[in-house]
Amino acid sequence: MELNCVKCRVVDKICRVPDGRGPDFCPTKTRTEVIEKAMEEYQRPQIREFARLASIQEGECYAYRDRKPYVLHPTKPRIVEIIEFAQKMGYKKLGIAYCGGVTHEAGILSAILEEHGFDVLAVSCKLGGIPKERIGVKDKEKINIGCHESMCNPIAQAMILNREETDFNIMLCLCVGHDSLFLKYVEGPTTVFATKDRVTGHNPMAALYTASSYYSRLKRLKFGSTEEMKARLVAK
Repeated sequence: MELNCVKCRVVDKICRVPDGRGPDFCPTKTRTEVIEKAMEEYQRPQIREFARLASIQEGECYAYRDRKPYVLHPTKPRIVEIIEFAQKMGYKKLGIAYCGGVTHEAGILSAILEEHGFDVLAVSCKLGGIPKERIGVKDKEKINIGCHESMCNPIAQAMILNREETDFNIMLCLCVGHDSLFLKYVEGPTTVFATKDRVTGHNPMAALYTASSYYSRLKRLKFGSTEEMKARLVAK
């Protein structure tokens, strides 16, 4: 059975209003046993409190909520959300796992968090200085061919923050795949401050917002290695 909420065309959605409706593939209708199992998890005291404060934080990101009719009025950037949520949770020690390409930005983030009274541990992706050859990367597959190139080491980033027993972790621009490994190995609760996008200034939504104009090629082009993309362009 198809399971894709983005294809739902119902206006009064069952997941939004009490008397709403949903298509045949609606998981609110077809996956009730999973939803009930999830709700059991929310009854665990720590999970319940985490979810409760997260929802409160969500609401506090909008102003004038007492006005009717209400018009959405967002007021807080993500950095403020992270600070306020960490304060609500009583967190003291925050970890930052960041890409070395945004060291300057990571420094700003660390300084702001420290200004708000947090102890900050920041770990760069290149820690260890391990050559990429150790994980089977060939010289021609590196960014700087013919040079030493340290591998990104998200597992070590996670393990270090685990050992330091950070209360809350923040990912900052880890590469696709490296972020997955970090999340697989990190033990503490983790949020994402920004995701890596080398072309859009780390704003990956930009490509979606312009998918019908400047990035319309996303709907037509096939992707592969750099060499394959070059070959297709030459063929045209």
